[in-house]
Amino acid sequence: MTTSQTAEITGLYRYPIKGLTPESLARVPLRTGQTLPADRRYAIENGPSGFDPKAPEWKPKIQFLMLARNERLASLDSRFEDATNSLTIRKDGRIVASGDLESAAGRAAIEGYFTENFQPELKGPPKVLSGHGHSFSDVARKVVSIINLNSVRAIETMLGGIAVNPLRFRANFYVKGWPAWSELDLVGETLAIGQARLKVVKRIVRCPAVNVDPQTAIRDLEIPPTLSRNLGHMDCGIYAEVIADGEIGVGDKVAVEQPRLV
Repeated sequence: MTTSQTAEITGLYRYPIKGLTPESLARVPLRTGQTLPADRRYAIENGPSGFDPKAPEWKPKIQFLMLARNERLASLDSRFEDATNSLTIRKDGRIVASGDLESAAGRAAIEGYFTENFQPELKGPPKVLSGHGHSFSDVARKVVSIINLNSVRAIETMLGGIAVNPLRFRANFYVKGWPAWSELDLVGETLAIGQARLKVVKRIVRCPAVNVDPQTAIRDLEIPPTLSRNLGHMDCGIYAEVIADGEIGVGDKVAVEQPRLV
């Protein structure tokens, strides 16, 4: 791709609870060194992980309930309210659990639902975790994830024309306008979105979570092996760190920033 080619944000999403429902956003503030507000703020521990809320450190996703192994999570419709720290979980349109995630009683209500309904997948008592601005990302650094929709279209072609819901990739930004796979060459580049700046730091290696249909909760595709066969790798999407503050929104342009001439 040429560095003058711009993309457009078509969707913004956060995931307040790791593994649960994406929440669509129209606009969002980006802050240097931070994720989207409340993105992966909570996780549901699947057996003792050693996570200390007073001294939070990154833990591998295998320590938590996650779509890569627990596809039934996709059958739940969850909503988080920032003002009250309240999580509401629905199943087939019916509220099955709710609670204030910053209160012992509220966490117990959510934990009780998973204790009762996620056997035998549990390796120990499920526990709602959070800690002082910690993000339960798949990577140790605080990042945002970006998916190029043309790359998703290319995957559909690899699969023989099967439709692929982009939400399988659980990205923060979805963009259109870049040629398929060109985003993978942006590692080390700086993206400009209005006043905000993001440094692309890593390709995203896909795990089996993307095989789960987010609407049916069925593991019905084999996307990472398909990528490997066709491209020789399992990368789709990029991680970027926010390096300058700014507010962004759906419809905003994403440009690769040109280096300044000295």
